[in-house]
Amino acid sequence: MGGETGFERIPQSEVDFLGTRPIPAKPYYDPDWFELEREAVFRRTWQCIGHVCELPENGSFIRREVEVLRASLLVVRGKDGEIRAFHNVCTHRGTQLVEEAQGKRTKFSCPYHMWTYGADGALISAPDFDQFHVEKEDCALKQVALEICAGLIFVHLGKDPQPLREWLGPLAEQMETLPVARATTFTEYSYEIDANWKLAYDNFQENYHLRFIHSRSGKPTFSDDNPFGYPAEFGFHGPHRTQQLWSNPEAVSPPYQATAFGLMIPKATEKGLMNTEHGRKYFALFPSFFMLGTPVQHFVHVVYPLSAEKSRGVIRLYWVDEDGDASERYAREAIAVTAHDVHCEDVDVIEAGQRGISSGALDHIHMQTQEALCRHLFNTVEEMVDDYRAETGQ
Repeated sequence: MGGETGFERIPQSEVDFLGTRPIPAKPYYDPDWFELEREAVFRRTWQCIGHVCELPENGSFIRREVEVLRASLLVVRGKDGEIRAFHNVCTHRGTQLVEEAQGKRTKFSCPYHMWTYGADGALISAPDFDQFHVEKEDCALKQVALEICAGLIFVHLGKDPQPLREWLGPLAEQMETLPVARATTFTEYSYEIDANWKLAYDNFQENYHLRFIHSRSGKPTFSDDNPFGYPAEFGFHGPHRTQQLWSNPEAVSPPYQATAFGLMIPKATEKGLMNTEHGRKYFALFPSFFMLGTPVQHFVHVVYPLSAEKSRGVIRLYWVDEDGDASERYAREAIAVTAHDVHCEDVDVIEAGQRGISSGALDHIHMQTQEALCRHLFNTVEEMVDDYRAETGQ
């Protein structure tokens, strides 16, 4: 398919290795399949739970809930400046230590019996401890594997995890060149959606729907040559995938977008953020993280499973430095509101899809060539579940 802009669709031959079969519908709503995903997928992969800018000083902490693994985590920057993650669980009787979402402390005391721990997780004191017939060294908080890439904090709740950068492969180095690696603040909003995590996530890794759901907000994406705004390139990296977003040479942005981006581009240039090598790349890290590399709208979205038919999403736009002036403040707010408005256009149709699939009316759903990222995600999940079943005899 070619025309004045020279755009051509990605041919099926490039994604033949993914197959063309109809995709079984049951894994998008079945509670038993979801239980398998907990252990086969989410227990065995790195999960992004935050950013180092949330822990600016020694003693800073954040609490993160990883519902799919029924885990509450306490992430702390210790006296030595190192960031560590622990289960938010007192080792005495299992009481959760912290209810606050974030803060700063040098120690953490259990409200039940006042067992007190340092920022390094060590047990400092416990009333009448000599009655317990155990050593303090054996009662430290249970630590969770934590590694950082591009300023993003990842945790792994399984056994003997592969090193994060090795797991990310070449994407790790590419991510380090993006503004998120230097981010000092962010704009965030979260949402809950009545949809399976894969169904929700798939919406954001295919462009086939843009023409219909985002006919107004996504108009700059379309042209006569590329009426669906399909990507220019796919990339597959183990369980991860990327796409290079197509740049429409005929695009005309709405006035409010043009104003906001017009104000942000000089600011990003001043800060040395206009490295465009990966600026149009969409990073989809397995299982449920994705990020857009653009320097003026650096967008990160993670979909966290809650149940077979419910998910929580966290969307962040990362910024380097605080607002320098009123123009930068306006631009950031306008860009964040635009992202929120576009996302709101998706919610109803995703939930409608979940209701349809959950009805059991369909045995299979279908994915076309340009939805290859969706097919790659499902194939990867299915393979991990099958391997787990074989390993555990389920």
